[in-house]
Amino acid sequence: MGTRLSTATLVAALALMPGWAMALDVRIDGIDGSVADNIRFHLDGLDPEQLSRVRLEGETQRRAREAMRVYGYYEPDIRLRLDERTPPRYIDLTIDPGPRVSIESLSFRLDGDAREDPPFQEAIDAFPLAEGDPLVHAPYDRLRTRLANLALERGYFDWRFTDRRMEVRPFAESARLYLALDSGPRYRFGDVTLQGSHIEHQRLRNMLTFAPGDPYLAGELARYNQRLGQTRWFGSISVRPRLMEGEALFRDAARDAADGWWGELEASPAQADTPTLQMAAVDAAAAVVRRGPPEVPVDVALSPADRHQFEVGVGYATDVGPRLRFSWDQPWINRFGHGLDHDLFISAPEQRFAGIYSMPLDDPLRDRYQFQYGFRHRDNQDTRSLEATLEGGRRWEFENRWVQTIYVRATFEDFTQGGEDEQVVILYPGISWSRTRTRNPTFPTWGDRQRIAFEVSDDLWGSDADFLRMTGESQWIRMFGDDTRLVAGTGIGAIETDDFGKIPPSLRFFAGGDRSVRGYAYESLSPRNEEGRLTGGQQLFTATAELQRRVTGDWWGAAFIDTGDAFTDWGPDDLNTGAGLGVRWISPVGPIRFDIAHPFDDEDNAWRIHFAIGPEF
Repeated sequence: MGTRLSTATLVAALALMPGWAMALDVRIDGIDGSVADNIRFHLDGLDPEQLSRVRLEGETQRRAREAMRVYGYYEPDIRLRLDERTPPRYIDLTIDPGPRVSIESLSFRLDGDAREDPPFQEAIDAFPLAEGDPLVHAPYDRLRTRLANLALERGYFDWRFTDRRMEVRPFAESARLYLALDSGPRYRFGDVTLQGSHIEHQRLRNMLTFAPGDPYLAGELARYNQRLGQTRWFGSISVRPRLMEGEALFRDAARDAADGWWGELEASPAQADTPTLQMAAVDAAAAVVRRGPPEVPVDVALSPADRHQFEVGVGYATDVGPRLRFSWDQPWINRFGHGLDHDLFISAPEQRFAGIYSMPLDDPLRDRYQFQYGFRHRDNQDTRSLEATLEGGRRWEFENRWVQTIYVRATFEDFTQGGEDEQVVILYPGISWSRTRTRNPTFPTWGDRQRIAFEVSDDLWGSDADFLRMTGESQWIRMFGDDTRLVAGTGIGAIETDDFGKIPPSLRFFAGGDRSVRGYAYESLSPRNEEGRLTGGQQLFTATAELQRRVTGDWWGAAFIDTGDAFTDWGPDDLNTGAGLGVRWISPVGPIRFDIAHPFDDEDNAWRIHFAIGPEF
């Protein structure tokens, strides 16, 4: 009784609130499916408190007929009944839809340059209705909008519909659909004007995805806008076509085309004292002056990005415990677009400070020189190391998104590994190929990452160690449906050398931890010396497979198995394996991962907790 009274009181209170309207409960008999759903949609806004019963009945009739008309029912018999309360709470509709109008003839035509442009004909060929089919308005409206949008997207700025009719004869149960587009000539890109740039203009022109004289495509402007944004040189970017007042676009586009980013066009303001010419005269004069296809100039307005950008991050992972990161980025330091990034990372087992100086070349996004420096201190288990590194290299990104880097690295490392002390200076060139692809980088629903690198050192050029080192890794993410996610990966490494004692810890291999073999401590898997201390391995192999399933909303469950090890000489019996269960939460700051793993090859520990923040890659 108490619950019922409270609910009734709440409903009454809501009903008395200003602006609160009680929706009608619509019950339909005689027709169902999408037609019934459309009727309910049209009646959804009716407020029985604001209309008399007579007006409510009339408005219901009008809206229901309008909702049925777009599905070809032009002569329905609609009987309705309102309940007796005031205001009424529900309405019953008994509908005899009557005869349905069918398509008697279709006439779609293209004139102008669009007649030879495949996307236009493809849009017409994709029209889902044919002669004899029941009439549905929506496909015709979509085709009309699609053709208008294609005209704007592909540079037919003089376009117009010369015929746009839907003739419906309810008495004959027939309809005739007509649509004719005269596209006029296709415009081409004109000159590109750059304003507000602090970077040399030629560098920006080298990044253009089109050339003056190319057929106009709005998508190319979007691509160029994106490329400028990827440089990180600019705080604001506007790439827009310029059409002068009087062009035919302003006669038709505002009336017919759907709004979109391709329609962001600028018109020169009209002057009050300028004589007014009729449009026919303007078109005739333009036709006389114009030689060849008409052109659209492009205006690019830019403003510089902040010269100094700072970021601070605090996190925690079971591998390293609490961690702090501070970055100071300078996306541009001169008119050539050179950049300098600094990064400081602090955790209990490792502290490092590094920087990268970038020198973009003709194509700033795909071709550059990079110079790096770094200092690192490590104190983890049996590893003690103080390292200083200098590196210079050349980076190329290819059309298939593979990145090739050729570099020369000089490293000084003062280290103690497994109780053995050593100081080495190593100069070694290397080459690497890598590619990362993701959809939704925060929590990828699809993605993969591959990387392979080769490095060589020899005393011929003054190195203290001779070696050939190879590393490779591959990771994959795939979704099955909307609620199942698979994450898999593998990593390999090998060092060929005659004096492993000269190889510093930064180049040896270790396994175990949050991003390696779970169930084992961070970098705890490697060969050991006679005293039981870790020495690091000459070879590495790891593999992981994880299946995730959405539990609810942003919460996922996970089951995983990891295997691998670092070794000197090995076979399948040397691999260590861990498996377990985990929870994933897609938080506003990125995925948070919590795992409980059981190591099958560690008699001293039955399970281990792993906690980390951030996506898989």
